[in-house]
Amino acid sequence: MGTQSSTRRNGLKALCGALAATAALGASDSHAQSGRDYISIVGSSTVYAFSTVVAEQFGRATDFRTPTIESTGSGGGFKLFCSGIGVEYPDITNSSRRIKASELAACASRNVTDIVEVKIGYDGIAIANSKQGPEFNLTLSEIYLALAKDVPDPSGAEKLVANPYASWSDINPALPAIEIEVLGPPPTSGTRDAFLELAMEGGCSGFGFVVALGGDRYTAACHTLREDGRYVEAGENDNLIVQKLVSNPDALGIFGYSFLDQNSDQVRGSRIEGVVPDFDSIAAGDYPISRPLYFYVKKQHVGTIPGIQEFLQEFMSEDATGEFGYLSDKGLIPLPEGERRSVTGQVEKLQPLQPSDVY
Repeated sequence: MGTQSSTRRNGLKALCGALAATAALGASDSHAQSGRDYISIVGSSTVYAFSTVVAEQFGRATDFRTPTIESTGSGGGFKLFCSGIGVEYPDITNSSRRIKASELAACASRNVTDIVEVKIGYDGIAIANSKQGPEFNLTLSEIYLALAKDVPDPSGAEKLVANPYASWSDINPALPAIEIEVLGPPPTSGTRDAFLELAMEGGCSGFGFVVALGGDRYTAACHTLREDGRYVEAGENDNLIVQKLVSNPDALGIFGYSFLDQNSDQVRGSRIEGVVPDFDSIAAGDYPISRPLYFYVKKQHVGTIPGIQEFLQEFMSEDATGEFGYLSDKGLIPLPEGERRSVTGQVEKLQPLQPSDVY
């Protein structure tokens, strides 16, 4: 009888211990789910400039904490964003290009399945230099010839050769007789992706025999930048590029129009195909190197991380992204009003992006 009582007591102790452990685990999980009370944002250095302004306004005007924002580049942002669900992963990623199908698939492989796409406006990519340097008026072909790793043979033969151009005047005698040095974004940058597609490929497409290469060979010929020191990867900090341009008037830099606008007392944008990069030319679609800007929201974090829906409302409000919103003062080119209303409606419904929508 004593043995049975002892066994029963030991069984009860084991059961109580198991229940206590389960309760502790549940409490730990609950704490993990509510362990972050602020929005975490990563991604594009271009969109960073706008996102920080909205975050500061959001922090002042609401009871929510000001979101934290890290400039990682668009590609780097998607890698972090797509890494998983939970408080250790970002809630939002900024991007100066649209998400790729491969990135959407990478997200899905880590159970990041409900992603809301938010298009916030447009931006131009400026090729700028110090106001103490010479003025530039560049064609897309000249940009391609200056920066591609391999270019059409200057002799006229229909073949690609290692880029021989050392100065701008080597390409066109009408251009400044200074060495080619261009500070630009790294491979993780959406600005770089857009620059390769719009500027480099735009110039490359003027050479018929290169276009005839087709497929991957054509893309490689147009998108591969030179590696001999003429193109310098300057990181994701566009403000640092501006500082370097001021200290070196012969260099040019590649960054979003908003940074040009904010530093117009120190740097000027080159004309591209005769068009000045300014608010009106980008809004009208006349400036050749312009692109839409986005951010992406992890719907699975809405309701877990406080303030996400309210932050979206502030970002897409007329006060922020409308025609005369405070972000236009920072260089954002607003969406047409009808498109902005459509995007706002999708955001209010937290309508997830479908794989069939992305190409």
